[in-house]
Amino acid sequence: MMRLMPIIVAAAGCLVALSGCGMDFDVREGSESFIGAIAPPTPAEAAAWAVDENNANNRTRGTLLLSAAPWGGADPYLALYEDYLDDPDPNVRAAATRAIGNHGRPEHVPALVKQLADPSPHVRLDAAVSLQRVHHVDAIDPLVAALNPDNEPEADVRAAVANALGQYATRSVLQSLIAALDDRNLRVNEAVLSSLRTLTGQDFGYSRAQWQNWFRQAPDLFAGRTPYIYPVFQRSRRWYEYIPFLPPPPNEIPDSPAGFPREVGTQPEG
Repeated sequence: MMRLMPIIVAAAGCLVALSGCGMDFDVREGSESFIGAIAPPTPAEAAAWAVDENNANNRTRGTLLLSAAPWGGADPYLALYEDYLDDPDPNVRAAATRAIGNHGRPEHVPALVKQLADPSPHVRLDAAVSLQRVHHVDAIDPLVAALNPDNEPEADVRAAVANALGQYATRSVLQSLIAALDDRNLRVNEAVLSSLRTLTGQDFGYSRAQWQNWFRQAPDLFAGRTPYIYPVFQRSRRWYEYIPFLPPPPNEIPDSPAGFPREVGTQPEG
């Protein structure tokens, strides 16, 4: 153990120094131990930050922490997220939008759709990502509209929208995705192609002409449809996350959206 002490001390020093350089953990002031200094906030601290009327950064931070917790989908927290969709600070609105995506139900789709028109591109992106995780046919037309560069100038938002459309088996969605293969941004093209593959089981690459030809001739557009699984955040552990008592990466588990029909491939929607 004595031989390890210099290494532990050095690692502690590195972590404290790196905490001011954008690393994703916090150093607590006044802590009496190294582990205490870098431990995650308690639920009480997260809740206190989330309701801080005077500090938008705290509201953002607290909302994200609450929504990342397993119990963050309880009704009182959902009510808080819904209230914050209209917060004057765009970061708070984005955090609330993301929180509803993590824990929302189909009845939350109208609120998420509204966020697709937010002035902040960060809020619109979180709305598109959240609509990947909550399923309702009322999202189809707003998502199709947001796939058009004339309506949504941000390519990252359009890419997230294209991915969200992969859960809706309608002719209008297919037509919109095929048209979006002409989008000038490669990220959008890749998301569009992924959704086309999911909806149809076909793969004609980025050729809009081949997809259109197939669309006109296919007797059953959705015969090869496969279940839609939304993309998730995942990464390997960083070196400091192997230190005992530190939390692992906040990796998510891939799943189908809330409200998504468990049997797909036989009936179109909408």
